[in-house]
Amino acid sequence: MTTGPHTALPRPTPTQRWLALVFVSLAMFGNYYVYDALGPIIDLLREQEGFSYVQTGWLYNIYSLAAVLVLLFGGYVIDRWGTKLAIVVFSTICLIAAAVTASTAQFEVMLAGRFLLGLGAEPLIVAATAVLAKWFKGRELSFAFGINLSIARLGSASTDWSTSFAAPLYENWQDPLWLATGVAAVGVTAAMLYWVSEKRAEGRVDLGAPPETDKLDLKQMYAFSQSFWYIVGLCVVFYATVFPFRAFAIDYFQQAHGLDRSTAGMLSSFLPLAAIIVTPLFGLWVDRVGHRSVFMAVGSLVMLPLFLAVTYLPPGPEVGVWLPFVGRAQVPVTLLLVMLLLGGVFSLIPAVMWPSVAYIVRENRLGAAYSMMTLCQQIGVFLVPLAVTSMNQFNAAGPENTGGYASGMWFYTTLAALGLFFSWRLWQVERGPNGHGLERGAKEMAAG
Repeated sequence: MTTGPHTALPRPTPTQRWLALVFVSLAMFGNYYVYDALGPIIDLLREQEGFSYVQTGWLYNIYSLAAVLVLLFGGYVIDRWGTKLAIVVFSTICLIAAAVTASTAQFEVMLAGRFLLGLGAEPLIVAATAVLAKWFKGRELSFAFGINLSIARLGSASTDWSTSFAAPLYENWQDPLWLATGVAAVGVTAAMLYWVSEKRAEGRVDLGAPPETDKLDLKQMYAFSQSFWYIVGLCVVFYATVFPFRAFAIDYFQQAHGLDRSTAGMLSSFLPLAAIIVTPLFGLWVDRVGHRSVFMAVGSLVMLPLFLAVTYLPPGPEVGVWLPFVGRAQVPVTLLLVMLLLGGVFSLIPAVMWPSVAYIVRENRLGAAYSMMTLCQQIGVFLVPLAVTSMNQFNAAGPENTGGYASGMWFYTTLAALGLFFSWRLWQVERGPNGHGLERGAKEMAAG
């Protein structure tokens, strides 16, 4: 709760809150677009510039390495600078990173650009998350997070769709990356508009207590409650399961189920598309009814059998699907249902998990909390693909040996089971005397 003169100020109006959400979400849109812009040109880098699979792999891995290095202190920096400055600075770093990556095909330079992107993009996500907690805490917080995630993931989907609406650019590897740089510039513009909106709101509305200026003390800065660490545990295993699976999904569907590239790509796209549509709806629902730890447990439970389903269940009959900018395809019904359910889980858990932290951690430490949470997430996302690809290689997985993929799918299932355990323990703690109100809905919070 705020103290002192802040209690006399009104909370932001709906117009102020939603305008801030739009600006921050557009900055995130640019961030997501730049990160995923590499995917559609991987084959062009190999064909036109002679890049190896190892080199293109490191263009992704170096991002996570940079994120791990910066996030330990990134939250402290955000808490000290304030969100309005942090949003502008980190989005600008993303713009510079995009330009560096697009400037030359020299591997070391592109690697430096992707490293720089990791230094800017993940703290930008942390700062954006802290912004939403500041403006929406107690008022449609989960719904706001859902809208933000949907707009950000639309950036990822737009990168995939750019092969259609910007098809002439894909005659070479470089022009699509310059397009991504232009999108990043739009994100910086949105960040600057957010800076203006928060600057104008200061002293007029209650945005919480100003950040403290205590000296850097890692032991105290990252000393959080038991509930927080259970959420972090769920965050790590959830993203370390979904992100690597999606990264290799197209290849897996081609090799293990015999789909062609376009059909496999369409099938894989149902995961983010489902999340774009459903995430805000889950957020709105959770804001009304509460039971946040229960929803996280339900999402973990639904995810548990999905990886085994694509491994052991028959693909089933083919059904026709159509997507704008993509076209039509015939996809196996079992695989389609699995991807839609996984998309639903990818909507539910993040829509509940991220805003829950705002109820557990004090406002002046949200930057540090979200930074630590994202840091742990990136470690998991970095390590799990190494483990799964090693399993696939050891078991000689491929079209002639589709059973070789089973060990990786069991590994994903084990991670999902850990997520169920963490969410169950969170539910136990939140029902007890040390709970933080995660189970309360809008009416109960309004009643005090």
